Amino acid sequence: MLRTHTCGEARHEHVSREVTLCGWVDSSRDHGGAVFVDLRDRYGKTQVVFAPEGGSELVAQASRLRSEDVIRVTGKVAPRPLGTANPKLATGEVELRCRQLEILNRSKTPPFTPGQQDLPAEDLRLRFRFLDLRREPMQRTLILRSRIIKAMRDHFEERGFVDVETPILGRSTPEGARDYLVPSRIHHGAFYALPQSPQLYKQLMMVAGYDRYVQVARCFRDEDLRADRQPEFTQLDLEMSFVDAEDIMGMIDSLMARLARQFLDKELTL
Repeated sequence: MLRTHTCGEARHEHVSREVTLCGWVDSSRDHGGAVFVDLRDRYGKTQVVFAPEGGSELVAQASRLRSEDVIRVTGKVAPRPLGTANPKLATGEVELRCRQLEILNRSKTPPFTPGQQDLPAEDLRLRFRFLDLRREPMQRTLILRSRIIKAMRDHFEERGFVDVETPILGRSTPEGARDYLVPSRIHHGAFYALPQSPQLYKQLMMVAGYDRYVQVARCFRDEDLRADRQPEFTQLDLEMSFVDAEDIMGMIDSLMARLARQFLDKELTL
């Protein structure tokens, strides 16, 4: 294994244990003889110390590390010296005393760093989207989205729904907006349409006897931007047979109550 732990995992109980971490150099400080590096991955940060006892060559190699270099380090976890603990970090009571350093990838000077306070304009962040996605707020947002979608799928699976992935390339159907069209290479002059919603497919599922269908669906509509709509978006799509309006609303109400309880720690009165 390239790593034994993540950069947000080390705690006091790991002291004296040898671990291997992989991540990005968040910051580095040369204190004249010893180099301190904050190593970052999506799980957190760990302070890595390159001390003279590890060898002058190792310290010299560490002194050349720059922001966003990707490295692999191996060493023993040790408690931080008295008075140097960082309460802002989950790993702030310990540090890694490095004995081996491997540079996996050198980074060019980035146009901005994920941890800087004053963010550049949005067009620059979108141009270098991979850097923007390394920022902690962006990571929290994407991870939260992943957890919400999993909770939604769990909710419907527990209630007998079948999660079906429907086609993206299909036939144009009359709906509320213009379709995005994709030319067919095989059938000259013919086009596929990107779905505005899985409307026909979920109705097909109902006729076929799958009485409870659900999907987190990608939808495409060739229309002007609105406050709550863009050309490509994601929607929770479901269909039920042998039910009435109260059944549908009750299913969604229970979902929202579950999400509020799990992610907001609030109880909704239904």
